[in-house]
Amino acid sequence: MKKYVCPCGYVYDPAVGDPEHGVAPGTAWEDVPADWVCPVCDLGKDVFEPED
Repeated sequence: MKKYVCPCGYVYDPAVGDPEHGVAPGTAWEDVPADWVCPVCDLGKDVFEPED
């Protein structure tokens, strides 16, 4: 599964998820809730870009 990067540098890795914020490991980017925000800078999903 593809990783996604926030402008602050945080990388969302689907294999790891974000369990501290309700996103279980194995959760694809498309399945991350729309109201989820970056755990580092609080920006929304709309600013993340696919990792090259």
